[in-house]
Amino acid sequence: MTTLLESYAAGHWFRASDEGEPLLDATTGEEVARISARGLDYAAMVNHARSVGGPAVRALTFHQRAKLIKTLAQYLNEHKPELYDLSVRTGATTRDTAVDVDGGIGTLFSFASKGVRELPNDTIAFDGNLETLGKHGTFVGQHVYTSRPGVTVQINAFNFPVWGMLEKLAPAFLAGLPSIVKPGSQTAYLTERTVRLIIASGILPEGAVQLVSGSAGSLLDELGVHDSVAFTGSAHTAGILRRHPNVLDGGVHLGVEADSLNCSVLGPDVQSGDPEFDLFVKGVVTEMTVKAGQKCTAIRRVIVPAAVASSVSDALAARLATITVGDPRDPDVRMGALASLGQRDEVRKAVEALRSEAELVFGDPSRSMGDARGAFLSPLLLRARPGAVQPHDVEPFGPVSTVLTYDTLDEAVTLAARGKGSLVGSVVTHDGAVARHLVLGLAPWHGRILVLDRDDAKESTGHGSPLPMLVHGGPGRAGGGEELGGVRGVLGHMQRTAIQASPDQLTAITGRWTPGARRLAPSEHPFRYSLAQLQVGHSITTEGRTVTLDDIEHFAEFTGDHFYAHTDAEAAARNPLFGGIVAHGYLVVSLAAGLFVDPAPGPVLANFGVDGLRFLTPVKVGDTISVQLTVKQITPRNSADYGEVRWDAVVTNQDGSPVATYDVLTLVAKS
Repeated sequence: MTTLLESYAAGHWFRASDEGEPLLDATTGEEVARISARGLDYAAMVNHARSVGGPAVRALTFHQRAKLIKTLAQYLNEHKPELYDLSVRTGATTRDTAVDVDGGIGTLFSFASKGVRELPNDTIAFDGNLETLGKHGTFVGQHVYTSRPGVTVQINAFNFPVWGMLEKLAPAFLAGLPSIVKPGSQTAYLTERTVRLIIASGILPEGAVQLVSGSAGSLLDELGVHDSVAFTGSAHTAGILRRHPNVLDGGVHLGVEADSLNCSVLGPDVQSGDPEFDLFVKGVVTEMTVKAGQKCTAIRRVIVPAAVASSVSDALAARLATITVGDPRDPDVRMGALASLGQRDEVRKAVEALRSEAELVFGDPSRSMGDARGAFLSPLLLRARPGAVQPHDVEPFGPVSTVLTYDTLDEAVTLAARGKGSLVGSVVTHDGAVARHLVLGLAPWHGRILVLDRDDAKESTGHGSPLPMLVHGGPGRAGGGEELGGVRGVLGHMQRTAIQASPDQLTAITGRWTPGARRLAPSEHPFRYSLAQLQVGHSITTEGRTVTLDDIEHFAEFTGDHFYAHTDAEAAARNPLFGGIVAHGYLVVSLAAGLFVDPAPGPVLANFGVDGLRFLTPVKVGDTISVQLTVKQITPRNSADYGEVRWDAVVTNQDGSPVATYDVLTLVAKS
């Protein structure tokens, strides 16, 4: 008997008690493995995630979690060859596998980078600015994100057995959540192999990842408040999940990525021979044939001006004719098989429904291609008759697209909207007015929109490629969920809480100095302190510096900034904001730096930026400024012998009125 896939549950590999159901090679029809989860203890898995995996992950800071994700990405990168060898059995070409395997690993790298660059080296994250809740500054509010003491269950589709898992795992892990992975059965052998690599590496804490090979069984019955389910699949299954009692009444959060009749719209400015015409045709064919069209982001509806519909159809057919369909092991093959014979049957049924209102322009749905035992299907292009309904309702999850025509931009938007919500749409035009009209019309119906023209084509990743830094999801029919999106995807897994407290208490809770909190007087200039010696709240107030007319004139001459408010006394006097000559804002900041910087070599290695700079009160000739500088936040870097220190800087005049506020960012040696 072929291998029976195992589940990884509660720290052990589990083998089902029966022989399981066969999983077949999409190309040859040979049995690859069998799958079953009979006898799996779902309650033990959830308990293990909550009691072992969750605490271990939550004990790490965002930066520590990010480092582990990066290390895992490097490890999987070294083992890509064995994943590639197995992926071909799903019907995937080398190009298809790169989208899945390399795309998944790349997503890990991206989130690891985001975690270090955009999140603190802490277990708490901030949302927005401090809110002053009282007149005297003793009662303030701050929104924060903390990790939920729960588990996330991911239920994935068959089409991306590696990427589908890793794109959900990365943000959840960064958010402090352990994951239970339930892959689509047809290609679960590739997911299982990837999880085996993850477990064998020992990189992630025990309990951070578990695997269900087979039915999800009673898994959702074990979930409750703080737990979440991330589902990718059909709208029908999503509906079943939405009606689960624990989702309806038990506090389980359900995120859905479901059916999506994505469209690509060709602008009326584009004619045959234009660069955009060729880009449009190439993009549609690519989305039809990559992964044999088994992508939730593939182009199902090709919306073009009626005047060029025949030219577009002919060009698409001509390009499709160059696509070789067959065994993905053959380097000359451009499109492999669908995931299974059952999947091919479903696509054929959908095409029959479309043909009731559309003419077949290219391909033959009944034609056998490649190995007769394989799930091969020709790319199929249809052209809908006016008023067709089926293209907006039926999703053929395979290499199928339908051409629809419009006469006005508003009609194009209406056609796109009839898909009832999509993951992604694309607009191909070189006319900015056309792009604005279409994008604003399409945006409410789409989670992502690609605007493609000759200028961005070389760097564009294409219509169907979700990117880790941008949200992936869509409204309505597409499920209403969101995944990826960089740090948005991480914070979406966390609990946002509004904290109301005094500045001192809020500083103690968050580890970040809050305006109004006590300041600590260091025994020497804080720039002489290493990262280990600095404390949040360390503060100094500088001597004063009187700003003279010579200072202002010298700065204007030296920098070339001769704006009249600094150089023309009569014009400046007529300005209702100034009433006379005032200092350049950047002169004020420069003079402030001269007041607080300790010039001798020491632990402070560099100033790498200023955040939130605001000029509040004009500085006039004869005003005396001073600076109060306070350590606001300390962020050690795990991979360097220095860390980041954020300083709260307030520049005041002789009356004590703030003239400028900002954060100074420095790199400080750890010792």
